[in-house]
Amino acid sequence: MDLQKKSSGVSAVVLAAGMSSRMGSPKQLLRIEGKPVLELTLDNVRASSVDEMVLVLGFAADTIEKEVATQGVRIVRNDVFQEGMGRSLRAGLAALDQNARAALIVLADQPFVRAATLDRLMEFHQASGAQIVIPTYTGFRGNPVLLDRFVFPELNELSGDVGCRAIFGTHTENIRKLPVDDAGILLDIDSREDFQKLGKSAGVDSFGNVLIESTEAVPTGAPELILVGRDAVVQALTKFGRVLNFVVTIVDPFLPLSDMPEAHRVLHALDFSQLPVAEERYAVVASRGQFDEEAVAQALNADISYVALLANKRRAQELMESLRKQSVPPEKLAGVRAPAGLEIGAESPEEIALSIMAEIVKARKRPRNELIEK
Repeated sequence: MDLQKKSSGVSAVVLAAGMSSRMGSPKQLLRIEGKPVLELTLDNVRASSVDEMVLVLGFAADTIEKEVATQGVRIVRNDVFQEGMGRSLRAGLAALDQNARAALIVLADQPFVRAATLDRLMEFHQASGAQIVIPTYTGFRGNPVLLDRFVFPELNELSGDVGCRAIFGTHTENIRKLPVDDAGILLDIDSREDFQKLGKSAGVDSFGNVLIESTEAVPTGAPELILVGRDAVVQALTKFGRVLNFVVTIVDPFLPLSDMPEAHRVLHALDFSQLPVAEERYAVVASRGQFDEEAVAQALNADISYVALLANKRRAQELMESLRKQSVPPEKLAGVRAPAGLEIGAESPEEIALSIMAEIVKARKRPRNELIEK
């Protein structure tokens, strides 16, 4: 670290202990432009104003230390990395300087987050006094998250495969979201497919330049099905929606319309007000925890008649409680279908999509004021 620069009072914890189970090999060592992903991430953090860097290693730690330049970095080992991110967070926080006022929790597989973005998070924390600062890009929540020392004790109680999100619900009033012009906060590498897509791109700036992608002929007067996410359930819902003559809109920051040919359009911002006016809309949030809260809030604010959340009961309850603390009217929250879909014993993505589509068809058959909780 540059000893001449002014102290920011903020440390960085870089989490790199994961097993990369979906990748098949340590994703920390995948190379972009000749450098390991983890090294690029560390370079960006070094270029910021953090006072210190703590790197948490676990799986393949010896190999990673040999292949990644770690000068100026304090390395700690999470020997029980199989237990998940909670233990890595605890190990990283325990190694921080006792005078650190806050910590940036940086993911090892996000090599495109700019140093200037890290500095913005730190400056905003200093100015706002927020306990938690979360960056957003075109309305989508990303990483890294900045945590004030005040919340460290709660993180020290975490276990299992849970991250910072586990404490968000208890700090709703003290969480601040900071819009940034940096798509890198949303780009991570969870699978080899992710890595290949990033490798083929012209860089982060090539994403998100078009707000809405549409087919040449979008039907007029048809009901609209808005799907947030891109997983297998969304893919099946897209096909069902098309068969049932819905206008299908997918909401995702980077998904090109060409990858989902059955859809009529893709909205690259989490802002439903950007969509053309429609008299009849149905929204399904299936972002698997990434943008759930923001998407449900958007749908409720847009006064959409049917809003469904693809989540288990516990996650749904946590999200509803968080939105309640944000003063979302109880009558609106009561109308959210969570878990989504009719009870038909659905298990596969196609069956789950069918149960949701059946519920939407059922909702269309009765007046809006008669929609009641399942």
